[in-house]
Amino acid sequence: MVYAVIMAGGSGTRFWPKSTKKYPKQFLNLFGQGTMIQNTAERVKELIPQERILVVTNDDYVDIVKEQLPKVPDTNIVGEPVAKNTAPCVAIAAELLIKQDPDAVMVVLPADHHITNPEEFRRVLKTAIEKAESGDDLVTIGIKPDRPETGFGYIHADSSVAEEIADNNVEKVRAFKEKPDLVKAQEFLDSGDYYWNSGMFIWRADTVLNEVKNQLPEMFELLKLNSQDLYTDLHKAAVNEFYQDCESISIDYGVMEGAKSVFVVPGEFGWNDVGSWTAVYDLGEKNKDGNSIQAVNVTFTGSQKNLVVSNSGKMISLVGMENTAVVETDDAILICDLNQAQGVKEIVEQLKTNEELKKFL
Repeated sequence: MVYAVIMAGGSGTRFWPKSTKKYPKQFLNLFGQGTMIQNTAERVKELIPQERILVVTNDDYVDIVKEQLPKVPDTNIVGEPVAKNTAPCVAIAAELLIKQDPDAVMVVLPADHHITNPEEFRRVLKTAIEKAESGDDLVTIGIKPDRPETGFGYIHADSSVAEEIADNNVEKVRAFKEKPDLVKAQEFLDSGDYYWNSGMFIWRADTVLNEVKNQLPEMFELLKLNSQDLYTDLHKAAVNEFYQDCESISIDYGVMEGAKSVFVVPGEFGWNDVGSWTAVYDLGEKNKDGNSIQAVNVTFTGSQKNLVVSNSGKMISLVGMENTAVVETDDAILICDLNQAQGVKEIVEQLKTNEELKKFL
């Protein structure tokens, strides 16, 4: 049977001040219809009901997950005591699913992506699931690039080793590439053999655990040491012990780059990883001057291509502004050039190191 594993442990620092330590990005409604984690679950419900969703999140967010995804069984919500990147998340999810279903197929999804064409996404996902079910392959979804993007990792595919499943190409993966500079990104785009790495993965639970055993043997041994207590009264203690002792490493670096049988299903379905306030502007509705407004009382003069986010009801006026984000919460205001929106993460780092300002995180 097919299950979804939603990775929802991120802190969403690039979306400060709306995204905070207590209530990060994946639990926010940034686009007017459902929170990001709710939209992730909704997107796959025709294939995977909430009863077959497992969520791996931070300990502090377990209650939020229960509130936002009430149909997900409590036993399917894993609270991480400490962030250790995505490989431990995938490993423990696979072990939990195997205990439910030895033939489980996992669809691993980040909680904070935005997709404008969910029907096409599901069509691509069905192909990936069929490929994963049929053998010992690791499958990922690659996004066809439309620009030389330096903010994403890339997948180098071999179209000469391909098959067609359900009217979709499935191509062998040659290599995973780190985020390139602009020149290299243009080369990737021009070659036609590269896709953006979406961070979505599909595989049998036993297949990925075998890869963890081969490539991350210490993590595998820790998992097996504690696995007998999963789905028992000692579940939480077992999870905590595993996370405290395992290394912090991504599934991409720890498993995917070294695996021998990896395939990619290319897709075009309006994917956005929503990595900064720029993405919220790009995806939002705009007025005739290109201003995107998520606030009640806003006026503009001589201002174009701005983003305003506020729920305070205060009057916000922009004069002669362009390409600017104004984000107001109860206790903080962010003003930034949308071209520099990635720098919000640096503001958060400054707040972390200042004892007086930590309260604004």
